[in-house]
Amino acid sequence: MLVFWEHGYEGAGTALLTRAMGISTTSMCAAFGNKEQLFRKVLERYSDGPGGYFARAMEEPTAHAVASAVLGGVVGTTTLPARPSGCLGVQSALAVSCSGEPVRALLADWRDEAYTRVRDRLRRAAEEGDLPASADPALLARHLTALAHGIAVQAASGVPREELRELADASLRAWPPF
Repeated sequence: MLVFWEHGYEGAGTALLTRAMGISTTSMCAAFGNKEQLFRKVLERYSDGPGGYFARAMEEPTAHAVASAVLGGVVGTTTLPARPSGCLGVQSALAVSCSGEPVRALLADWRDEAYTRVRDRLRRAAEEGDLPASADPALLARHLTALAHGIAVQAASGVPREELRELADASLRAWPPF
């Protein structure tokens, strides 16, 4: 997972992957099939592990708490000490060649699923009266997920955790922003 997280899908060569796992290429292929199938397993592990904050955020009792948990989680996860900066799913999608098109599509679906989950949770908040009647749950979800992905890119670029936290806090002070 750390190899893909640090180097992205394209940059994570077989030699790096097998060295990190302490196995041969033959063993890697026997265990996972190919690099793409290994990456799919890694993305699941990331989503359940470091990215697990997202599922927990969807369980928060209010729309503001959902947004706070998503942004706090992305800041925390993308700036973990002794871990690669940024988000595995975002980093791996930034530079994918034509041969990696299935992975690009997988990651687009992964990000779209996050948007859909946030949108559905915010629709529920609107139905419960937790958002103003004028709020557009779909637009709020797009805003929140775009901000979260942008924070991940900024973290990968070296923006410090404190600065990213300030960005998240500024957005939350205006919640809902429209």
